[in-house]
Amino acid sequence: MRGEELEEAFPGYSGIYGDRVFAFRSSANHKGFSYLTAREQRKLLQYRPRFRFPNKAARPVNLPEAESRNANPLSADLAELVVDVETPDGKTVAIDDPALVEMLRADIDQKHQVTLMQSQRAMTDCRPVSIFSLQSAQQLAEETGTHVDKRRFRANVYVDLMSANGFAENELVGRSVRVGPKAVIKVLERDSRCVVITLDPDTGEQAPALLKKVAQAHDGMAGVYGAVLVEGMLHKGDPVEVID
Repeated sequence: MRGEELEEAFPGYSGIYGDRVFAFRSSANHKGFSYLTAREQRKLLQYRPRFRFPNKAARPVNLPEAESRNANPLSADLAELVVDVETPDGKTVAIDDPALVEMLRADIDQKHQVTLMQSQRAMTDCRPVSIFSLQSAQQLAEETGTHVDKRRFRANVYVDLMSANGFAENELVGRSVRVGPKAVIKVLERDSRCVVITLDPDTGEQAPALLKKVAQAHDGMAGVYGAVLVEGMLHKGDPVEVID
């Protein structure tokens, strides 16, 4: 579904706190990746999920105490992480409303039997954290001759690497970066891309040339994946420092 821009976020070992704690599973997809995504239902990008209790979903519930005592941060109860969804026609339904499943199955192959999943931890399809640079979006815009919205890449963290060239984040693979005063992320590998980046984040309209360019000029990859080594709050505008 449509992402949202945050002023702050907490990257934990399992991923960004509050990110992807709900998902829809499709019986028609293979077991290794069973999620229903915009690859099957483009209109998913026009649904806006919102936490019913946003304060509970912003950061671990005991964060100050955990940091002062070197203890583990705790997640809110599942009932406190409930989500409401604004549909493309402006209606609001609960994430577990059966009517929402029927909306998501509309106009797609009915072999997709859809069920709801919930977890206190981020249900990412690969590594816990994804990073994408503003310069990479700009370079792809120049290479394709079109405007490229950074949101197409659905990253957890967008960084300004202050470089004239895109894809400089590739040089961080194998290194660790500190984001903000505390959080440390180990950059593990480049991010292999799929058809989702061709979909306009507002309309779902497809631009195949973008994925073709990424495949031909960048080995099918854009952005990087990482794992959290040190947990800590991030804020918009925080500095990014390579530490090894």
